[in-house]
Amino acid sequence: MTPGEAAAELTGVPALDVRHLGNSVFEVDLEDGDLVVAKRHDDPNAVLAEAKSLEWLAEPEGPPVPGVRGFAGHWLVMDQVERGTASPEAAEEFGRRLAALHATGAPAFGAPPPDGPEHASIGLAPMLNRPHDTWADWFRADRIDFYVRKAVDQGELTTAQARTIEAVRVEAPDEPPARLHGDLWNGNVHWAADGRAWLIDPAAHGGHRESDLAMLDLFGCTHLDRVLAAYHEVAPPADGWRDRVPLHQLFPLLVHVVVFGGSYVQRTLATARALS
Repeated sequence: MTPGEAAAELTGVPALDVRHLGNSVFEVDLEDGDLVVAKRHDDPNAVLAEAKSLEWLAEPEGPPVPGVRGFAGHWLVMDQVERGTASPEAAEEFGRRLAALHATGAPAFGAPPPDGPEHASIGLAPMLNRPHDTWADWFRADRIDFYVRKAVDQGELTTAQARTIEAVRVEAPDEPPARLHGDLWNGNVHWAADGRAWLIDPAAHGGHRESDLAMLDLFGCTHLDRVLAAYHEVAPPADGWRDRVPLHQLFPLLVHVVVFGGSYVQRTLATARALS
């Protein structure tokens, strides 16, 4: 099935033109003058997970997300959101809205979105969404040990390096599960033409809200100081949260080790050693 055929089937409107945006993402002009984005995943579970993530994150007080037009098989079709320019004002609104989204909560740590799959994905890596009673148990099992084992199996980590990462103490303040975007690096904050920051490409699940904040910091988010200042005005994290940023960043770093290996191995080991 082509992107145009997928868009037509899932929207009920014939497609006129298709433009490839990269990474199996296509912009599709529909016959009725509308514009949508068609995205293909090799794994239908990833389609289901992203569609259910977008629906779960679509809270009125949270950051806006693209509306889901339809999904089936390998295809997800969404509203197109025109790209704009980041601004301090948009960053501050994003921080406040992110805090509101986190506060909507989740049934458990590791819980998937309603009707979402247990076996999901984050970028090009698999991701488990299995409910746990405590954040520490879940983060240890499904966000550290799971990826360490995969990295060892792939030959990216030695057993000695794995032990270094597994020795990290997993602790965080006792808070109820937050509703997370789950893959909140700068590339998934879409600064739109409407003057707002939208969330795209989520890997949503229940977790600790500091994880989203730590991921924003990992590769640098535009106007991050404004985002964090506005977030703190609404819902300040517990004391010492900056000291815990490296712990939360172990998860996305290990994902990068599994997918890319290379320099991410040393960066992950340096982070783990600093936490020991």
